[in-house]
Amino acid sequence: MKRHTGFTLVEVMIAMAIIAIILAVAVPSYSGYKEKVDVGLVEFDMLQISGDLARYYASKDSYPPDLATLGDVPKDPWGNPYKYLNMALVNGNGKKRKDHNLVPLNTDYDLYSMGPDGKSVSPLTAKHSRDDIIRANNGRYIGPAADY
Repeated sequence: MKRHTGFTLVEVMIAMAIIAIILAVAVPSYSGYKEKVDVGLVEFDMLQISGDLARYYASKDSYPPDLATLGDVPKDPWGNPYKYLNMALVNGNGKKRKDHNLVPLNTDYDLYSMGPDGKSVSPLTAKHSRDDIIRANNGRYIGPAADY
C-alpha cells in the first residue's frame, strides 16, 4: 500500500494564521516608517528650495513671485507641487498662513507641502492643515504642522 503524504487542512490553517499575525504587525510598522521617510524627503526638499530662494534673494535683492522662476522644482512625495507665497507681494494678512494664535508663520516667504491628503487651508489648526509640512519662523522650523 502507498501512503500519501501532504499537509492537512489544520496545518494549512495554522500556517495561514501565523502569516496573518506577522502581516498584522508588519504592515502598520511599515506604514509608519514610510510616513517618516516621506516627511524627511519633504523637509530635505524644502531646505533645498530655501537655499535656492536665498541665492535668488542675494542676486536680485527680492524673492521671486513664484517657484517656477527658480526653474524645475520637484513635487512632494505625494505628487503635489510645493506651495509658495512671497510675503512682500501680499496685502494684509488674508492669504498668509497663521499659527494657533493667528500670527503669520513667516515674514519673508511661506513654503509648505499640503501633506498626504493634498488639502490645506490657512490656519494650522484646521483639520486639512494638520498633516502639512511647513516652514515657519523664517526657516527656523521645518516640519509637520501638527508639531509646531
